[in-house]
Amino acid sequence: MINIEEFISDVVCRATSELYGTSDNIQIQKTRKEFEGDYTVVVFPLLRASRKSPEATATELGEKIVASTPEIKSFNVIKGFLNLVVDTSFWAARFGEIIAKEDYGMAPASGRTIMIEYSSPNTNKPLHLGHIRNNLLGYSVATILKANGHNVIKVNLVNDRGIHICKSMLAWQLYGGGETPASSGMKGDHLVGKYYVEFDKHYKQQVKELIAEKGMSEEEAKRQAPIMLQAQEMLRKWEAKDPEVYSLWQTMNGWVYEGFDVTYKALGVDFDKVYYESETYLLGKSLVEDGLKKGVFFRKEDNSVWIDLEADGLDQKLLLRGDGTSVYMTQDLGTALSRFEENKLDDMIYVVGNEQNYHFQVLKLVLKKLGYEWSDNIFHLSYGMVELPEGKMKSREGTVVDADDLIADMVGTAREMSAELGKLDGVSEEESTKICEMVGLGALKYFILKVDPKKTMLFDPRESIDFNGNTGPFIQYTHARIRSIMRKAEEAGINTENYTEATLLPEEVELVKALADYPQVVRTAGEQFAPSVIAAYAYDLAKQFNGYYHDHSILKEENEAVRSLRLKLAEQVARVIRSAMSLLGINVPERM
Repeated sequence: MINIEEFISDVVCRATSELYGTSDNIQIQKTRKEFEGDYTVVVFPLLRASRKSPEATATELGEKIVASTPEIKSFNVIKGFLNLVVDTSFWAARFGEIIAKEDYGMAPASGRTIMIEYSSPNTNKPLHLGHIRNNLLGYSVATILKANGHNVIKVNLVNDRGIHICKSMLAWQLYGGGETPASSGMKGDHLVGKYYVEFDKHYKQQVKELIAEKGMSEEEAKRQAPIMLQAQEMLRKWEAKDPEVYSLWQTMNGWVYEGFDVTYKALGVDFDKVYYESETYLLGKSLVEDGLKKGVFFRKEDNSVWIDLEADGLDQKLLLRGDGTSVYMTQDLGTALSRFEENKLDDMIYVVGNEQNYHFQVLKLVLKKLGYEWSDNIFHLSYGMVELPEGKMKSREGTVVDADDLIADMVGTAREMSAELGKLDGVSEEESTKICEMVGLGALKYFILKVDPKKTMLFDPRESIDFNGNTGPFIQYTHARIRSIMRKAEEAGINTENYTEATLLPEEVELVKALADYPQVVRTAGEQFAPSVIAAYAYDLAKQFNGYYHDHSILKEENEAVRSLRLKLAEQVARVIRSAMSLLGINVPERM
């Protein structure tokens, strides 16, 4: 299939070489909407070679291109800009290529292997709204990278060890009374999260008492609170494989994993491999020992191990505590090494919130100092927090927006708004449930993914389900509308396979141009790890089609050739919308 940008570039370069003996520094861009034309050539870089004014150079170049290239119908010059108008027949031919290509928009195999880590939950609490952004972003970027021809490995690193896990375990021991998911009727991750909050409640109370009764400073009271000392002792026992502590840890983590799996399934995300921090942190310790031998790291008097990064504009970074227990950095070093060696990776992408920007800066630098050149191929896909109209969330205080509750609320809101608008009239209960799940989750995913990942975002559930404007349901409804047109055509015995090239109207040319942009949009989204690029494209295409449909009849068109063309055009718009939305992890309904 012809690459339109490359075709135009070749035409312009050939003409400038023949006229001026150079094709260096040629700048070509899409013509701005307020001007006539498809592609604009910036002629200022050619003036030294042409020795003419910008207008004369642009005119001479335009005349040369039109005379030698049948696909370029005409040109116009505005100041130092040459606007080229592509012939309608060129776009008709491109439309034929789009129809013929089964996997339209998808790139051939690149030979690159990319691992992308997302989700990375702690096993001391259920998934919340922040995790939803992480999971949706990671899954969508993975899907977009696959569409770019890369071999993609989706992984989850579960933070299943550490002091935070011990806090939930200890609180359950002290205050749980043997409660289980079965006895309480709670999902396992919710039950364990309940005891994380319970720990914090008792911890704060003990700190308050130590300050009031023993006159301790707040920092000292936090260190000396009995429940915190017990949690630290539990962590030491865990690392020593104490049978009782280890058994409790396995039981409670098992509850959490069952709960997580339900949420992942509801969100429509999955993984090719799950890593567990409990299995990777020891490898990190061996890397620290290696770094000590090489003189990259140093040991302090309390036996803790550090690296000095002050010469690199950073600070000193702890790699191993004095008691021998590891920190996040320890296990991330070990995990990175094992992944690159086991999978022969070209790139490793970590989808982690922007509060960890410094951590990943240090990770890359430490690996580089240890001699691992592949550290340059580590990329931190940093994203901003999700806030609600009420403000920020705090998991240890139990003020988070639970992922399961939010998913259920979104589906419920979709049902309520669809019913209000009469979009479920005449639909069976089973299909109605399926559509509401699709619309509710589509609204949630689109609202989150349409925002540039780097930006902090405000999530408003009701606004996200609006059937008008830049929302998932608007795009889903456009797809359903086209599918309805196609079903009616089929019922009426209209055969779109008899499509023959007919003359395209200007609005139809614009739709074909939008469809022709899709492969480049997929490429750009892959290069930038940006689902928002796909979201913006899907919305613009849907909006453009709705404008066209408003002004031009499809099924009632009497000219058979024109009607077939319009049906084929609508069919391709639906196909590309479906493909684009699938890259966001969003399903589109056949009817609404």
